[in-house]
Amino acid sequence: QVQLVESGGGLVQAGGSLRLSCAASGRTFSNYAMGWFRQAPGKEREFVAAISWSGARTYYVDSVKGRFTISADNAKNTVYLQMNSLKPEDTAVYHCAADPTDNVVVTSAYGYWGQGTQVTVSS
Repeated sequence: QVQLVESGGGLVQAGGSLRLSCAASGRTFSNYAMGWFRQAPGKEREFVAAISWSGARTYYVDSVKGRFTISADNAKNTVYLQMNSLKPEDTAVYHCAADPTDNVVVTSAYGYWGQGTQVTVSS
């Protein structure tokens, strides 16, 4: 059984920062990429960022490049998403996902998902 648990969401003013964490348990993701996705009310779940477990490769959606940073701590089986210069349009439930079988930016490629953490950015 694989479990992903996100934390770190909350309410922040525009321009502020948050750091999301995703702790993985049940299996060591030493050879798998992990990603962050978000879903705003009434919208499709969208890709935000992904990282190879070695950390050598990172991927970002254009709208967060230069503001968000994804990183991983293999010893803790944890992936982080540092979010700076937050905007109201970043408001969404953020989910982490693991073990993509295909393109890391594609939602359907991931087999494991966390329950999500709410991020709300006020203007």
